[in-house]
Amino acid sequence: MSSTEPFEKRRTALDALHRALGATMTDFAGWDMPLRYGSERDEHLAVRTRAGLFDLSHMGEITVTGPQAAALLDHALVGNLGSLKVGRARYTMICQADGGILDDLIVYRLAETEAGSSHYMVVANASNAQVVLDALTERSSGFDAEVRDDRDAYALIAVQGPRSPGILKSLTDADLDGLKYYAGLPGTVAGVPALIARTGYTGEDGFELFVRPEHAVELWQALSKAGEGDGLVPCGLSCRDTLRLEAGMPLYGHELNTSLTPFDAGLGRVVKFDKEGDFVGRAALVQAAERAGQNPPRVLVGLVAEGRRVPRAGYAVVAGGEVIGEVTSGAPSPTLGKPIAMAYVDAAHSAPGTPGVGVDIRGSHEPYEVVALPFYKRQK
Repeated sequence: MSSTEPFEKRRTALDALHRALGATMTDFAGWDMPLRYGSERDEHLAVRTRAGLFDLSHMGEITVTGPQAAALLDHALVGNLGSLKVGRARYTMICQADGGILDDLIVYRLAETEAGSSHYMVVANASNAQVVLDALTERSSGFDAEVRDDRDAYALIAVQGPRSPGILKSLTDADLDGLKYYAGLPGTVAGVPALIARTGYTGEDGFELFVRPEHAVELWQALSKAGEGDGLVPCGLSCRDTLRLEAGMPLYGHELNTSLTPFDAGLGRVVKFDKEGDFVGRAALVQAAERAGQNPPRVLVGLVAEGRRVPRAGYAVVAGGEVIGEVTSGAPSPTLGKPIAMAYVDAAHSAPGTPGVGVDIRGSHEPYEVVALPFYKRQK
């Protein structure tokens, strides 16, 4: 459901709890979601230094099962999902026939039966969940596999930050030390059955917990209580955006859209040409890979402000009086203490330290330093 459709906004299983905590709510992709509970900066810094708790129940879960589930996903998506081991996750994309990005996804391989049937969960962005569901359903024709809309079957709670492993360990006997990044395992957290995934969108260590909606409040409250001594705070979508921006993570509708291929976005590594069989968009993506290797039209870079003015999506990037690109995301960076942005700029101006680059902020050309992404990388 998109925010433009004339429907009442959807509410997550944690809606009443957010309101009781005094959250400022906002419409996001047709959902009523917490934007912030207090200070966005404080929530952001809590995740960087301690831990934060997020409601991500707006994300779109799609289950793909059957003897040819792997073959279907290899045909429908650009990644090699057939090679994904049970218990692991992979970042990938679904593209149009012309190579344009429909969405970026995380795909989990959850199980394999003795009869040879695979069980995958595809997690789509909230704004694209229906588009992805429709595309997978259409592309499943001729495959012995079932595509099921499971958006109402899950609530999703994330605990992110350097203290998140300790907090979660106090509530589960699952082997978190053995759980690698981009892996998931079934377990019990505070007595609640959950898929425990070591994934996130903040640039920090952390976990995403998929549970039944009726267990969401119980789990949130248990995590809140367990994290009291570690400075855990509830966090809204606003700090989630600044966290992912600092970590150089793309956001669909900003750094990714249907007019860009994965190669245009600097994410060509997710496209696996060496997998078996054809896949949707393959021919167009071969050409896109060649273009990107020879003469990329524009390159995604980081920009750090020399002044205090904040760039926003859509602002022009300029050099020598000419427009050389466009800001895709911009915000004040609590970690750097300066405004930052991601932008697509002409390749000639994309090298870190390129002189004379600025952003046109309401007619004033504000100076910016071109830097390599990400702006922030956690110490492991």
